Amino acid sequence: MSCVEQENSKENSNPNTSVKRTPSTWTNLWLKNTKPLKNVVFTMKFQQSLSTPTSKLSKNDKPVISNFSKFDRTLLLSDDILLTILSKLPLSQRNANYLVCKRWLNLQGRLVRSLRVLDWDFLVSGRLISRFPNLTNVDLINASLVSPRNSGVLLSHKFLSVHVDSWDPRFYEHNMLLPVEMIDKGLANLASGCPNLHRLVVIGASELGLLSVGEECLTLQELELHKCSDNVLRGIAACENLQILKLVGSLNGFYSSLVSDIGLTILAQGCKRLVKLELSCCAGSFDGIKAIGQCCQMLEELTFVDHRMDDGWLAALSYCENLKTLRFVSCKRMDPSPGPDEYLGYCLALERLHLQKCQLRDKKSVRALFRVSKAVREVMFQDCWGLDNDIFNSASVFRRVKFLSLEGCPLLTTEGLEYVIRSWTELENLSVMSCKNVKAGEVSPALSTLFSTLKELKWRPDTKSLLASSLMGTGMGRKGGKFFKKA
Repeated sequence: MSCVEQENSKENSNPNTSVKRTPSTWTNLWLKNTKPLKNVVFTMKFQQSLSTPTSKLSKNDKPVISNFSKFDRTLLLSDDILLTILSKLPLSQRNANYLVCKRWLNLQGRLVRSLRVLDWDFLVSGRLISRFPNLTNVDLINASLVSPRNSGVLLSHKFLSVHVDSWDPRFYEHNMLLPVEMIDKGLANLASGCPNLHRLVVIGASELGLLSVGEECLTLQELELHKCSDNVLRGIAACENLQILKLVGSLNGFYSSLVSDIGLTILAQGCKRLVKLELSCCAGSFDGIKAIGQCCQMLEELTFVDHRMDDGWLAALSYCENLKTLRFVSCKRMDPSPGPDEYLGYCLALERLHLQKCQLRDKKSVRALFRVSKAVREVMFQDCWGLDNDIFNSASVFRRVKFLSLEGCPLLTTEGLEYVIRSWTELENLSVMSCKNVKAGEVSPALSTLFSTLKELKWRPDTKSLLASSLMGTGMGRKGGKFFKKA
């Protein structure tokens, strides 16, 4: 044995002697990470097993899985492919997919875009963001209310619903909402986790909470803000891309706050891209509406719900040069002191004037409103109190009306209707519903001639006569006479 062989044998026999190993190569390093390769090989073998009948398998060939019926074949699909498949399903079939497994639970959460939150802790703890990471529409109203869940009494309003166990209105006004600090903290978590938020409904937030949303959610386009005040509106200035805004100042029995000209001016200077604006239970005057008209030049739709505007504010509507839709809902008054006609002006681009559940007893204010809106092409009155012939005659100032809808106006008569619409030479569509003093038998030949030239006519002014005609031949109208006779 040579000296070299003896030395090598000594080195191999000595356990403390370090053994010189082969240097690593790129091939060895690549083959160490074999997990992706195993998945590829498994998929290829699985597909080959599915395509090869069991009778043709040799003795040495063994199936990859003995029982294919218990194997989840969706594991072969990536998350992106499975998300695309699940998104094609109808909503009625998509909602129950989270029950399949944990993977489908996570995938289903990624498909959810709109959510109404009921538990505030679900938002603050971060579970909401991890469960639904792609939310674009979030409603936080119900989660912000402090109410007994086990109560059997539900107090509902068109804006919100709350369980109650006490009938003291002061209790709900002061204690029904979460503290402002908690609401701001939840908004900060939501903004950081959902930067692609498009629509948000929130109540009781402060300026800081809205600032966090405006800074993080750059794509926010629609905001519904309850219990709003002038100070809160300072935070909306950060929402530069806001297009749709709904402000609710106060709600009787639930909460109260005030929006004045100061808040409207802050709003006008901060949200210059507004397209739709709704002011519910908000105060203000000529200066606030003028600021909105001058700054928000893209504004096309303006809605007032039970407004508390000061006298003389109607003249400011003429500054909304691109306004197309003007809507009043549940307004007890319009403008008792609108001022001289030469100062009113009118909205040049206005196309639609809608009045729903409003009190139109003051002829002076209604006349001023019609004068400001004289360029309209579509007029709608629905369940408006006080709309009689004298008040409706003021609508003769409209000269370009093509569509008129009257519903639930019991004081208006056939004569008053005919006097106005015969002066509208461009009228094409007419709808008269549930106006009991508009009689079909009082239609004059001139009015019937006008009806024949219309493109569309809906004529059901008297529901009683319609009901009587529908019951003819059934004998239902005669049965009561056998049991209810005059003495």
